[in-house]
Amino acid sequence: MQMIDLSIIGPAFIAGLLVLVTHVPLGRKVLKRGIIFLDLAIAQSAAFGVVVAGLMFEEENLLLIQISAGTSAIISAVLLNWTERYWAQYQEAIIGSLFVLMATGSIIALAGNPHGGENLKELLVGQILWITWDQLWPTIIISSLVLGAIVFFKHSLLNFYLPFAVAVTMSVQLVGVYLVFTSLIIPALATLRLSNKTWIAKALLIGAGGYGLGLIFSSVFDLPSGAMIVWSLVVVAIVSNLFSIIDTLKQGNAIQRP
Repeated sequence: MQMIDLSIIGPAFIAGLLVLVTHVPLGRKVLKRGIIFLDLAIAQSAAFGVVVAGLMFEEENLLLIQISAGTSAIISAVLLNWTERYWAQYQEAIIGSLFVLMATGSIIALAGNPHGGENLKELLVGQILWITWDQLWPTIIISSLVLGAIVFFKHSLLNFYLPFAVAVTMSVQLVGVYLVFTSLIIPALATLRLSNKTWIAKALLIGAGGYGLGLIFSSVFDLPSGAMIVWSLVVVAIVSNLFSIIDTLKQGNAIQRP
């Protein structure tokens, strides 16, 4: 067992909260549209952009990586917005096909790289514990722009697909593809039956609890942080819903009593 280092966990936890602020409302939209694997497809597209940037540029350039990842994610988002208009009944199949193409494209692109397996693992699982305070300022700005687009625009391309692509491009490099999917779906799924007045607060609390517990357990027991956060998010969501069910049953029994 190891001691908890707040200088490492602190920025990682704040990064998780910033991811949740944008991903929770976007996850609700994903569930309502019935396109569950959209986030995986867009996240994988952003990851593919990161891989392509690594092939094109000899030296690591964060700006060029962001541009490449964002361009790949936005092109995929525009494509899926177009297919939703004309082939809505096949949208889920198109999303799945896009995900497979981007995932296998990354594998092909990294085939000649001796560190390709490790790079691919980092994109999937993420390196959240390596996040520094300086990395959070651009994340705060991007998250604010994404939330503004969700609130103020009405067209699906501007209030869903493009903000989705931008948010995922940001988060996939912070926390990895797996945590992007989990952050979008699990808190939103756990609060799907709640009203508009209460669901978002509970969803954010579930997300914050999952990130906090996952980071603590991964730090104390020296376990992979991304994987531990995924499991913690699911466990917190299940426990939260169990308490809600028990509370509902108690209220029902109280009403039935004479």
